[in-house]
Amino acid sequence: MLHILWGEDYFSIEEALQTIKNGLGDLSMLSSNTSVLEGPKLSVNELKVVGEAMPFLSLKRLVVINGLLTRFEPKEKSYRPKKTESANKKPDESAAFGACLKGLPDSTVAVLVDHIEMGKKALQNNALYQIIFPGSDVRPFPLLKGIKLSQWIQERVTAQGGSISRQAMNILMENIGGDLYTLSNELVKLNSYTAGRMIEEKDVRSLVSASREADIFAMVDAVIDRKAGLAEQILEKLLQNGVVPQQILALISRQIQMLIQVKELKKARKPTAEIQTRLGIFSSFGWDRLSARSEKYTMEKLMLIYQSLLQTDLAIKTGKLEGNLAVNILVADLCERG
Repeated sequence: MLHILWGEDYFSIEEALQTIKNGLGDLSMLSSNTSVLEGPKLSVNELKVVGEAMPFLSLKRLVVINGLLTRFEPKEKSYRPKKTESANKKPDESAAFGACLKGLPDSTVAVLVDHIEMGKKALQNNALYQIIFPGSDVRPFPLLKGIKLSQWIQERVTAQGGSISRQAMNILMENIGGDLYTLSNELVKLNSYTAGRMIEEKDVRSLVSASREADIFAMVDAVIDRKAGLAEQILEKLLQNGVVPQQILALISRQIQMLIQVKELKKARKPTAEIQTRLGIFSSFGWDRLSARSEKYTMEKLMLIYQSLLQTDLAIKTGKLEGNLAVNILVADLCERG
């Protein structure tokens, strides 16, 4: 069986993956029959060897492949002339991977996990997807917004035996948005805090500091992903709510430093587990997102961004620029860089 879990909602993708695991029997036995492969560097032979291996003391074997479809997403058009050789390799490679995936034994359950931005053309021209989607369990996971997000919150609270007012729900959505990881954690805290009574507006407002931190990370995400409008909108709200520019600079700087470390350790061919341990990243969500981002930037680009952060910090400390103005200029500049 081949599952394809893709989209921008990392939280729901991770939950869907866990549901698939739960349906494969004893989790203690499944752990020794599970392989996690990194799609961007995966070879067809490696996939064939792992995927065709028979399960040990179990009926099923699970193979999770991160980022394989992303590897076959069409690149943005460039005015530089392309080499004919490299252009001709991709169709052959997608066909080989497609044949391998479709030919896996019934005892192997393969799950492709791809954090691809959803849109009208998402996967439309993906060579591998066109080969494997017939007969596959394909599940898209867009970011939840509006009514769908409020329904998710309501269902989450109800499942935990609680209830929530419309006003409280609106404040959560306004401050945290579609970050389901943060929402999930906050709902657990709120249900515990209210101890069976309805979650009210006053309860959510007691978590303003946590909501602000969530906004900062959402803004950092938008900057890294070069979503200028979203980044500037979040930045404006943060500044209005009293978050100081130095805190914003520190968090962006930390993200860039981690991306630089990931690229350096990957270049040194360090195992994924070792990289995660060094960086203190113990959730698959955090690692998947950071690893995917590290592929978006060259080391030279990351160093230029880091220099911009240092220059902005210096401009604020020396009084050359007022803090709010300085971070606004920085965020706009970073979002324009591609």
